[in-house]
Amino acid sequence: MHARTVGQGHPLIVLHGFLGTSDNWLRLAKFWADRGYEVHLVDLRNHGKSFWDDEFNLEVLKEDLQNYIEFHKLKQPHIVGHSLGGKIAMADAVENRSNRGKYIIADISPRYYPPHHQYIFEAVKKIHPRALKSRAEAADLLSRHIKDPFLAGFLLKSLKRLPEGGFAWSHNWEVLEQNADQIGEALPPMSVYEKPILFLKGEKSPYITAEDIPLIYAHFPKARILTVPGAGHLIHIDNPDFVARKILEFLEEKP
Repeated sequence: MHARTVGQGHPLIVLHGFLGTSDNWLRLAKFWADRGYEVHLVDLRNHGKSFWDDEFNLEVLKEDLQNYIEFHKLKQPHIVGHSLGGKIAMADAVENRSNRGKYIIADISPRYYPPHHQYIFEAVKKIHPRALKSRAEAADLLSRHIKDPFLAGFLLKSLKRLPEGGFAWSHNWEVLEQNADQIGEALPPMSVYEKPILFLKGEKSPYITAEDIPLIYAHFPKARILTVPGAGHLIHIDNPDFVARKILEFLEEKP
């Protein structure tokens, strides 16, 4: 697994969301690094600069996290997970592993989420990266199918220029599309994490609803749920200063 490490101190692992990359959290990582944390911005398998594999589900993603911690000999790492990364973090938490610090779950709940990214996959298929002359050309093609300019720019971050000319996707789009139904699974019934845990909810996001709150407390009875003002699902982009500060406050709270 590829990761960018920023700072020195207590380890803090950040797991990005579905179709994202580790760089999405760089601004916040620098904030935490300046305050004594060694931040590991990890690319999930089939994303960014990490390895590609035909297997893609929450179980293997959880194993990837465990393998990363063991390989780098991290002691009591804190874990921040956004969206899919939050699903991985919750699945890891309810196993009650001994070598963990605190968990922060960003804009996702323990419930089941049906696949809802098909329009993105269809748009990406319209682009043939090897034939592209420039990133601007890719942006123009994508804008014909993705009307949200921010989302289009977000997706284009996974387009890399090749030394021999043309471009290639760093995301394994084919496997991600084939397994999109594997990553929205609910936490198993009766799985519980008894320690304090922080949930951050985007004020404008539909990913954590009022109906989700009892389920969160059923799995995480000591959960704290905070709303991020003015933010949609991408809370770390819509209101990064608030998110960075609230996570830091939670990490530095004494038991």
